[in-house]
Amino acid sequence: MSKKELQIVIGLNRATNKINRATATLCAKYNLTLSQFGVLEVLYHKGDLTVGEVKDLILSSDGTIPVVVRNLEKNNWIKKFTKPEDRRCVVLQLTDEGRTLIEQVYPQNVETIMDEMKVWNDEDKNTLVYLLKKFGGKYEY
Repeated sequence: MSKKELQIVIGLNRATNKINRATATLCAKYNLTLSQFGVLEVLYHKGDLTVGEVKDLILSSDGTIPVVVRNLEKNNWIKKFTKPEDRRCVVLQLTDEGRTLIEQVYPQNVETIMDEMKVWNDEDKNTLVYLLKKFGGKYEY
């Protein structure tokens, strides 16, 4: 790997970590972890999902998702149920309390992210989106 590629990887990681730290700081004010916020946020935007779907969408590991789910359930922010057609399939659903919480925290997190990205103008952001999509295979070269 050349110096330039290494700078890109380090820069992307640092940018992601900076945003995650800001989100974690916000979440701590509501007694939420970053992982718990991720679960609430994905259920808020996608609706009821299986544990596996949530795990994949928030990029969690098999080892951490049960702990996160258990703690969210203990706080009455989510509930679990099984699908009648397949009792092995556990589905997660926001409770009213969980929905109220994420409806309060999510907009603040959007604002936090936007504040972090004020270092870029619109042209910078458009270029970055283009480059990331190109890297992810969304554009033909």
